Amino acid sequence: MGVYFNPSNGSFTCDKNSKIYVDKTGLLEYLNDVLGTNGKCIAVSHARRFGKSHAAGMIDAYYSLGCDSSELFEDTRISSSPSYEKFRNKYNVIHLDISSVWDFHKDDLVEAIHERVCDDFRKEYEDSLDYGKDLFLLIQEIYARTGIPFVIIIDEWDCVIRNSEEQELVHQYLQFLHSLFKSEESKSFLALAYITGILPIKKIKDESALNNFREYTMLDSYPITEFYGFTEEEVKELCEEYAMDFDSIKAWYNGYLIDGKHMYNPNSVSMAMDRHRFDSYWRNTSSFASINTFITMNYAGLKDDIMTMLSGGMVMVETDAFQNDLSEIHSKDDAITALIHLGYLGYDADRKSAYVPNYEVAKAFQMALRTGSWGEIAAAISKCDELLMATIDQRADKVAEIIELAHETYTSVLTYNDENSLSCVLTMAYFTAPGYYNIVREMPSGKGFADFVFIPRANAGNRPAMVVELKYNRLADTAIKQIKEKRYEGALSGYSGKILLVGIGYDADGRGKKHHTCIIEEYR
Repeated sequence: MGVYFNPSNGSFTCDKNSKIYVDKTGLLEYLNDVLGTNGKCIAVSHARRFGKSHAAGMIDAYYSLGCDSSELFEDTRISSSPSYEKFRNKYNVIHLDISSVWDFHKDDLVEAIHERVCDDFRKEYEDSLDYGKDLFLLIQEIYARTGIPFVIIIDEWDCVIRNSEEQELVHQYLQFLHSLFKSEESKSFLALAYITGILPIKKIKDESALNNFREYTMLDSYPITEFYGFTEEEVKELCEEYAMDFDSIKAWYNGYLIDGKHMYNPNSVSMAMDRHRFDSYWRNTSSFASINTFITMNYAGLKDDIMTMLSGGMVMVETDAFQNDLSEIHSKDDAITALIHLGYLGYDADRKSAYVPNYEVAKAFQMALRTGSWGEIAAAISKCDELLMATIDQRADKVAEIIELAHETYTSVLTYNDENSLSCVLTMAYFTAPGYYNIVREMPSGKGFADFVFIPRANAGNRPAMVVELKYNRLADTAIKQIKEKRYEGALSGYSGKILLVGIGYDADGRGKKHHTCIIEEYR
C-alpha cells in the first residue's frame, strides 16, 4: 500500500462517512463494462466541485490491491452488480494528482512524478527493478511479473495545459502521457485510464497522447451524467431528510441541463443542507477574475449576450470552435463556451443556447461585476436589494427612481422600445429577488396574464407576494387599473399572506418629471 501505487481506500472512506453522502457507485458498474476494451480510456471534464475527485477516490477504493474495501461497498449500489466481486480490489492502481505535483515541480514535472511513483515501487519490489527506466517500462515489467493489469487515475491532468506557456514542458508532459496510454506496452498492461480536468482535451497539433480517450463534458457526458453532480431525485430526498424547501434549493443550485438531466452543484447543495441556510457556497471555490476575463472581452455582441443571460434570457452559441484552451479565446462564442465549461453558464443542447443556470451563479456574476470594468452596470445591480425592500415597504417614488437608474444603465445594451424590453430591464432591476421569490412572467390569472408575479419562497421570511404590471408609454395608474379590472391577483389564489399590487409605467415622451412612475397598493 502506497501513496501513489496501490493507494488505500482512505479518500472514499472519508467521503462515505461524511454527514451527507450520495451513492455514486453506479459509475463503477459502467467502468467494469469498459475494462480492457477499446473504451477503457475515460476523460471527464466538469466544473470544479462536481464530484470528479470524489469519483477518483472511489475508483481507488474499488480497484486497488492496496486495500480491502468489502465492508466499505457492502451497502452500495455497485454491490448488487454481477460484476462487483469479480473486479473489487483486483488491480494494480496508480493515482496521481498532477496539481499537487505541479505546485512544487513546474520545471521538472515528469521527473518528479517518476520519482514519487518509484518510491512506492521500492516499498514493494525493493531493488529488483531498474528505476532508471521510464515509468511505462517499469509498469510493463511489473505486469510481466505479476500478470495483474493496471488502473491509472490522473486527477487534474490538464493543470499543465492550463497554466504553462512552456511548449517544451507541455510537449514532454504529453509524451509522458502517450507512453502511459498509447504506447505498445500500455496496450497490454492498461485495464483502465481515468483522467479528470476542468477543460476538455485540447487538440494540439502533432500530439496524439490523448486522442484515444472518450470525453465526458459539461456539454455532453452521456451515459455517466448522473454520477457528476446531484440529480433532481437525489436533491428531493435530501430536502426531505434535512427539512429544506426543494423549490428554494432548485432556484439556488439547479440549472445545469446535461443530456436532458437537471444536475445540481453537489458541493453547494451539501453545504446548504449541512448549514440549513441558502448561500453562494460555490463562488468561494474559484476566483471572480475568471468571469471577468471573458465577459470583458471586446467581441461584438458579447456584452449584449451577457446582459441577455443575466436578465433571464438564452443566447445561441457555437461551441465546436472552442480550442479547449483558456488562452485561445478568439470570438464571442469561445468566451461563452469557456464559461459553460467552467460552470458559470448552463447549456441547452436542444436549443444550442447558453444561460445563467441558477441564483447562486447569478450572485457570482454580481460579485464579479463589482471588481471588473462594468462600472455602471455593477452600480445598478448594487441597487437591487434596495429596490426590493423599497417595493416591499411600498415606497413607490423610490422604486420609480431606482428603475429610472436601471433604465439609464441598461438602455445602451437592451433595446428599450416596448413592454418586452421593459420586462428585461425589470428583471435586471430585481436581480437579487429570485433568491427569495419564484418570479413568474406572463402568469395566467383572472381575465388575462400578469406581467410578473412574485411568489415568496419558504426562505422569504415575511416578504409579501407581489403582482407587477408594466405599461409602456403609459403612467402607473393605468397599470394598477388593469391589475384590478382583470383581477390579476387571482394568480395568487389560495395564498393567505400579504399581497402587493405594483403598477409601473414608462413614459417614453417624458411628459412628466420622470420617465418612470410607480404606484403600490396592498390588496385587500
